[in-house]
Amino acid sequence: MAKERKGIEVSLAIAEAVGQADCDVISAYPITPQTHIVEHLSEMVADGHLDAEFVPVESEHSAMSVCCGSAAVGARTFTSTSSQGLALMAEIFFIASSLRLPIVMALANRSLSGPLSIWNDHTDIMMVRDAGWIHVFAENGQEAYDHVFWAFRVSEDAGVRLPVALNIDGFIMTHMIEPVEFEDDELIKKYLPEYKMQGALHPDNPVSMGCFAMPEIYTEAQMSREQALLGSYPTCLKAWDEWAALTGRRYHPVETYKADDADYCIVTMGSYGETAMEAVDALRAEGEKVGLIKIRLWRPFPFEEFAKAAQGKQTLIVMDRAISFGGPGGPVALELRSALYNKPGAPAIVNYVAGLAGRDVAVNDFKHIILEGKAKAAKGDTDGYTLYGLRA
Repeated sequence: MAKERKGIEVSLAIAEAVGQADCDVISAYPITPQTHIVEHLSEMVADGHLDAEFVPVESEHSAMSVCCGSAAVGARTFTSTSSQGLALMAEIFFIASSLRLPIVMALANRSLSGPLSIWNDHTDIMMVRDAGWIHVFAENGQEAYDHVFWAFRVSEDAGVRLPVALNIDGFIMTHMIEPVEFEDDELIKKYLPEYKMQGALHPDNPVSMGCFAMPEIYTEAQMSREQALLGSYPTCLKAWDEWAALTGRRYHPVETYKADDADYCIVTMGSYGETAMEAVDALRAEGEKVGLIKIRLWRPFPFEEFAKAAQGKQTLIVMDRAISFGGPGGPVALELRSALYNKPGAPAIVNYVAGLAGRDVAVNDFKHIILEGKAKAAKGDTDGYTLYGLRA
């Protein structure tokens, strides 16, 4: 594919990237709003544009099971799902990371039932945040395309060998037509060379994987898993550096916008960052010293980078897109409060949950949230969270 910039549905751009990555096995089950990704991949395989095995399965549980098998024999493996599909897949989702299998998943973030909803929020990803996967968030179509290659590069690194979930907001991104700059195949091959897995399953050298563990070794196995995930962090950074050297597009685990001289910042993950930028611009024009902090890498969490971005700020207004039921706030705010606990001069954190099930949060809504959050912090009203837009 010659390098070009064209308007394309983001789901199709992701599928094209998987094809350029020369994926060996795609196993998936259709579920809104990720279906267009694997639908397009099935067409690419059927039409002979991609030399891969496309395995249509009877459920998401089976999809991840197939992915574990294909990854274990050293095949470059991809899948995609959303919401209830991820919930059905969850049993094997945990196994994939514990077996250190390099699988890449595009997770089109969507609400979990009930009530039934096909629209976007981050409930599904938060359900599996502790499953031992690497999690990254894309903000637009270009970032989604770029991070397919990054995900394979990180996942297949011999020092990492962990599955990666590329989080993309359902409908807000998956079904949007955006301008995407495609890289040529030779550049992709340079960045993502042919994959040769060490210790892959093979009938000539039979080994066991995922065996039963007695209590005497389970704790140590979990610590090994934790060390592997934390140890993947330098590779995540290196892979971004390598991509920037080849394409000029640079990414960071935490990114900021007009935050250097800001007294307070709003914190987002995913596609809402671009809307928040417009709100920041509007408030800056009104004299407000506000900025934006965007979390790109969710696992492993970038503690040092986030603390640096938050340094010197009076208040952080944290935008969550999921509820931690029965807890003191949304899952992102809970983690940020923990990450900054006992840090000298740590900012106050005000938590808002908004945009559940795709409810629109426009620029003016962000402005309201930012200004109200600033006022709440000034009054010391920082406990719990506010469910924005809740009708009486």
